[in-house]
Amino acid sequence: MGWCDDPLSKNYNKLIKIPSEYNYEKLYKKDNVYDIILVLNYNMNPVVKNKGSAIFIHVTKANYKKTEGCVAIKKVHLLKIIKELKNNTKIKIEDQK
Repeated sequence: MGWCDDPLSKNYNKLIKIPSEYNYEKLYKKDNVYDIILVLNYNMNPVVKNKGSAIFIHVTKANYKKTEGCVAIKKVHLLKIIKELKNNTKIKIEDQK
C-alpha cells in the first residue's frame, strides 16, 4: 500500500495500491517507523491539491530525527494513544517551544 502525494492524481492525499503511475510514499519502511500510523485529518475533506499529504502520527526513529511534516513518537506512547482513541477523538498538535 502507498499514500499518493502527487497533486496530479485524483487520489492525491489518499491511500492507494502500488505501484502507481503517480508519485506516492510507500507505507513500509525498513526502519519500522510505519509499523503503526495514525492518519491525521489534515487536508482530507475537501482535499486541496498541493496543500500537503501523508500527514501521520508514526513511530519515531531512535534518534528522533525530524520528519517531513508528520508527528513521530515512541512506539509505547503511540500504543497508549491508540488504546484511548474513540470515533470522536480529536488530537490537537501543539508546538512545544
